[in-house]
Amino acid sequence: MSAHARKRLYIKTYGCQMNVYDSERMADVLAPLGYGLTERPADADLVVLNTCHIREKATEKVYSELGQLKRLKEARAAAGGEMTIAVAGCVAQAEGEEIMRRQPAVDLVVGPQAYHQLPELIARTHRARGERLAADFAPQTKFDALSPERRPGGVAAFLTVQEGCDKFCTFCVVPYTRGAEWSRPAEAIEAEARALAARGVREVTLLGQNVNAYAGEGGLAGLIRRLARIEGLDRIRYTTSHPRDMDQALIAAHAEVPELMPYLHLPVQAGSDRVLKAMNRAHTAGGYLRLIETIRAHRPDIAISGDFIVGFPGEREADFEATLELVREVGYAQAFSFKYSRRPGTPAAALPGQVPEAVKEARLHRLQALLEEQQGAFNAAQAGRTLPVLFEKAGRRPGQLVGRSPYLQAVHAEAPDRLIGQIIAVRVESAAAHSLAGRLEAGLEIA
Repeated sequence: MSAHARKRLYIKTYGCQMNVYDSERMADVLAPLGYGLTERPADADLVVLNTCHIREKATEKVYSELGQLKRLKEARAAAGGEMTIAVAGCVAQAEGEEIMRRQPAVDLVVGPQAYHQLPELIARTHRARGERLAADFAPQTKFDALSPERRPGGVAAFLTVQEGCDKFCTFCVVPYTRGAEWSRPAEAIEAEARALAARGVREVTLLGQNVNAYAGEGGLAGLIRRLARIEGLDRIRYTTSHPRDMDQALIAAHAEVPELMPYLHLPVQAGSDRVLKAMNRAHTAGGYLRLIETIRAHRPDIAISGDFIVGFPGEREADFEATLELVREVGYAQAFSFKYSRRPGTPAAALPGQVPEAVKEARLHRLQALLEEQQGAFNAAQAGRTLPVLFEKAGRRPGQLVGRSPYLQAVHAEAPDRLIGQIIAVRVESAAAHSLAGRLEAGLEIA
């Protein structure tokens, strides 16, 4: 094996599913340069931190990680070797010049719309010349440069269809780090989906910061119907949606397209209209509840997931109680909840009425207790049902496989490895907080 083929790549992915997708594609564009993946940064010739700016203290975590990588890089140099360090993703976009200034060990910074330039940037770095910062918004250029051929890591895969955000929620940095909303052409998405199906992928999750704002021909509903015709592609999901973009055509698709799974992630963020207005969400709690009612009228068994922020500036106890009341009325199968944290440069960071940390902590605990109770009840309701499960991988115990139900629950069952990649009827026998366990129904292989 040549030295060229022995180069090792370590990618650490922070944050959302779009970053998971981006990390996969970074590995794809670097493979022709001879980079194979390693699970240990100490073994890597190239380390990429694919960062997220959404979660609390994201930037601090990146700098802490870079401090550790600097020591590994120095150790490698002392032994006569080299390590290249790249920072990619949304922190790179927001903090690019600052990263280079604060941590000289970083060789290059790549924004989320420029990772297709990694091979060129790495070549320039090795030649010790050229620009080390690539963070301009140019999503069409990025996707045009990527081959539709991918090496999926399993039978389920992410597929980016839309990037950016025009909503400008006052707490969010995405419009500043990912740019304006932009949709990939349907033909390009279909080509990538067909390539994935040819490599054994049975389920795709369509990704976008506002995925249901997809503006290609026919909108997201039309795209879903188009992809549903691909042979071998049996399950379609999408995330993350905005209530403002949940149109009637998409709602109808949930009732009419069997391949579209009965699971919808539709963040509301808060149950108080006063707080929603301060967040610039442009929807009301009542409007959200009516939307959920309409969706359930079309697909009664749909599982609803959501996002919540507690302790937004100015949030009063009555506002928080309104959020709890909305949660009780909707009944969530799954949800993500966070304490509000200031993001430099966002309008909410300068708002008066910042909520004390102890109050945010207490409210988050109360909200999560209610959400966990609802998730447990939803899972428990599956006991005794027979569900189609797409088996994805081996379980922790010998002879066990793990798959996903239509409602995105993890399902464990005793099954042979040959069933990985198959959709099998499983009778659910027990439910835990975050997963189900069951047994194969004899003779009920679904696909």
